[in-house]
Amino acid sequence: IIVACPGRLLDHLNDKAINLREVEVLVLDEADHMFDKGFLPDIRRIMKHLPAQRQNLVFSATMPAEIRHLAEDILNNPATVQINHTQAVTTISHVLFQVAKENKTSLLKSIMSQEEMTTTLIFTKTKHKAKSLALALEKSGYSATSLQGNLSQQKRQQALDGFKNGTFKVLVATDIAARGIDVSGISHVINYDVPDTVEAYTHRTGRTGRATRTGEALTLAAGEDGKMIQAIERTLGKKMVIKSIAGFVADVQDRDEPIKYRREMPIRKKHTPAGSGRNKRTRASSFDFGIPVPAQRH
Repeated sequence: IIVACPGRLLDHLNDKAINLREVEVLVLDEADHMFDKGFLPDIRRIMKHLPAQRQNLVFSATMPAEIRHLAEDILNNPATVQINHTQAVTTISHVLFQVAKENKTSLLKSIMSQEEMTTTLIFTKTKHKAKSLALALEKSGYSATSLQGNLSQQKRQQALDGFKNGTFKVLVATDIAARGIDVSGISHVINYDVPDTVEAYTHRTGRTGRATRTGEALTLAAGEDGKMIQAIERTLGKKMVIKSIAGFVADVQDRDEPIKYRREMPIRKKHTPAGSGRNKRTRASSFDFGIPVPAQRH
């Protein structure tokens, strides 16, 4: 059995250190990920070293046109097994926090200080944001690390091992870097950035609530995220539960309209009975976002 990345396997083939003429089964795992990394030309070169008679297995979370073309080229009358990848796990609760983009980090820290989180996986869109957010959380006292494309294999493994064994309670990752993460007992998945597709949302949030455990998926949505939130909710078959944190006040806007922000005047705090006021779960008829309100000095 040979398990290898395409580039390294090609090196061995070019050095004539390995012979693939007796291979019986070819497995392409995470084919879409290999396409993202530009490995498809390498895969086609490797296939020239394989015998014509063999079994081929292709695994892919998504099926872009390039992967379909590859499958058509290497598979002969294949059987297709497809999991309903847009079906959300029923053991996960989905919560929405509406926030101006520039206030996401402040809101995230407030959420993490109030929620009981044992193991938290946070998703960002870019590797730069994953790294900077992990550093910001670490400076705030959280045992956090990042998983992103700039890491060496050794650093990546250290981050994964630390997250699995509890050295790090918080892992900040991009979608691509998080491929293949298999960590049991993740209590919370946080979408710091709303994903670009419903499928990506399902893949992200599916890392919690596993094996009959319950999990919570929190999404921090900015103004431009309204359309994607609607699409996600259609797939979920229900509205996300809207929560808010004291100090972040929503400005009423329609989901389909551009988001405008207003700054609230400082207000005097007053006692609010449990289960009412700002922290009460509500569903507004609009899609609105907030900015922090300066604390009132007494």
